[in-house]
Amino acid sequence: MLDTVPYLGETLHRWRIGPSTFLACPTRGARLMNWNLAHADGSVRDVIHWPELASLDGFASVRGGNPVLFPFNARTFDQGDIHHWRDAEGVRRPMPMHGIARQGRFELIRADATGFAATLRPDDAAREAYPFAYEFTVVYRFAATSLTCEFILQNHDTRPIPWSAGHHFYFTAPWETGRTRADYLLEVPAARRMRQDAKGQLVPGPTLPAIDSLANPAWIDTFHLGLSSPTVTLSPAAGTRSGAIRVSHGLDKKSPPPPEATFVTWSGAPDAPYFCIEPWMGPPNSPEHRVGLHHVAPGKSQSFVVEVALAS
Repeated sequence: MLDTVPYLGETLHRWRIGPSTFLACPTRGARLMNWNLAHADGSVRDVIHWPELASLDGFASVRGGNPVLFPFNARTFDQGDIHHWRDAEGVRRPMPMHGIARQGRFELIRADATGFAATLRPDDAAREAYPFAYEFTVVYRFAATSLTCEFILQNHDTRPIPWSAGHHFYFTAPWETGRTRADYLLEVPAARRMRQDAKGQLVPGPTLPAIDSLANPAWIDTFHLGLSSPTVTLSPAAGTRSGAIRVSHGLDKKSPPPPEATFVTWSGAPDAPYFCIEPWMGPPNSPEHRVGLHHVAPGKSQSFVVEVALAS
């Protein structure tokens, strides 16, 4: 069931599908804000965290939901200068943190019982940062215990368009009373762990096992590449009633994703009420180091699909 609800002067869309309720603001950054799951006993589990707000000021940078990162993830650099990038013609351009979409206005193209589609309408600042003729659409599809999100970039220009987009899912963790992060296990099947230095270059990251406690501080701000499986799993301790969270690059669970496909693990603080598992097309600053940088040819389109599912 789809309906709308007022929220701090904005109209949100709400989907109730089986035990799940999804809340989104398609016109502000195509932002999925919250996902919660009703249990048979009447209790509710928050799957995707959204904080209590007094106003929508600073909505783009709220630590919650799933901010859309487009066209590039996190911090871009040009010769060591942050928040800039250099295009194929050698022109230096500005690029905000996490790109232009999370603070952008979208036009709602479709909203029905299964989800929504919204297309970015770039403003002057977005066009200065990313001066191409294109159409960028975000498509959400909701189900009883899962969601998929597809980014579609259509090139209407006469030159290739670069991009390396991603997601910033804020998962509620811990999600049961009396639990701590030490009661959860995170599994990231990566061959390489990397971080970003002060000049934007990729450097070796911490040594981590494939499975470890969520309380391990080495997870924070780490990029995971060389994935042997497309899926990262956050599992609760034995004896809990709520299922694990599985985040996947694509819908093919049997084959590994491309070698540059990246998961980022991050949290704002050890005691924050959320933990972020972020599937990205590639690591940050891809226009400069080229790892994970994709190009859409003139007249063509590309898509990037991720799935989030709860284990039964």
